[in-house]
Amino acid sequence: MTKAAKEWGVSRTTIYQKVNDGELSRAADKKIDTAEMLRVFGEPLSKKRTEQSLNSSHNTHLNSLTVQSCTALEHQLDLEKLKNEHLRQQVSDQKQLIENYQQQISQLNKTLDKANASIHDFSQVRLLEFKQFEHNDEPQPEQKSTMTPANAPKKKKRWFF
Repeated sequence: MTKAAKEWGVSRTTIYQKVNDGELSRAADKKIDTAEMLRVFGEPLSKKRTEQSLNSSHNTHLNSLTVQSCTALEHQLDLEKLKNEHLRQQVSDQKQLIENYQQQISQLNKTLDKANASIHDFSQVRLLEFKQFEHNDEPQPEQKSTMTPANAPKKKKRWFF
């Protein structure tokens, strides 16, 4: 009885009560058969502890693998976060560069507009000067009363016929 109580982790009193209630039977030599103990109480506690320790060592190995796997995944996650931050910085730098180029384009367009306006003004002035010059080259109608040989226009000599 004492050995059975220790193996199954129950008190001797409990075993005696089960025998008295008829739930547990004893052999003729007053010993309890192992099969009877298994039927009433299930697996012995010592066997459960052995299985637990085997499972525990197996679980420890699995836990070790899980911890290694988690550590590797955390490392990979940190690396991906760094890559992501680096890419965000590159995008930010490129946006700043684009903004600078757009400002330069805007300034160059303003300068070009001013240059085109100056060219337009200059061409208008030159056109007016040219028209005035053409107008001055046309022969003037002669005035009879004021024309004298002294103020008469001189004819140019021609060297060809």
